[in-house]
Amino acid sequence: MTTEELLANIRVIEDFPVKGIHFQDVTTLFQNPECLKEIADRIVALYKDKHIDKVVGLESRGFVLGAIVAERLGAGFVPARKKGKLPGEKIVETYNLEYGFDCIEMHVGSINPGETVLIHDDLLATGGTLGAAVRLVEQFHPAKIYANTIIDLTACPRSSSFPKDLETTSILEVDVA
Repeated sequence: MTTEELLANIRVIEDFPVKGIHFQDVTTLFQNPECLKEIADRIVALYKDKHIDKVVGLESRGFVLGAIVAERLGAGFVPARKKGKLPGEKIVETYNLEYGFDCIEMHVGSINPGETVLIHDDLLATGGTLGAAVRLVEQFHPAKIYANTIIDLTACPRSSSFPKDLETTSILEVDVA
């Protein structure tokens, strides 16, 4: 399957969640079994030799491929959830969105010190969510953190809080803000 075919399977929703946003809806990729397999195959190929111990999937679209990739890499899967969704003891990180603020949480003890972690989300825009996930994961003292997204919105300027030295890959690039 080509990159163009994958891009053709993304639904764009204008002015969601606020006016001026061209929301890239990856759920249409997930509905197509060939697209889902192709994206998972591409991510696994990028990280198969990185000795990943845990894959952190960001709520909610990051759960879908995050869990698939974790299983294929022989790694554990850790959900990073929105505030108030996890029971038990957790750590929290607050961050800016392109259109507001949000928080993500993870359970205490979900990553062991010295593990190698892959953070996965559906898209990279300003990097606010991914940057918050990195700060959250860093609290567990991992040996290495990688980041992956399905889509990189290349026209979006990165937030000053986005880690410049973070090794980040994306399967698709979309040139919209």
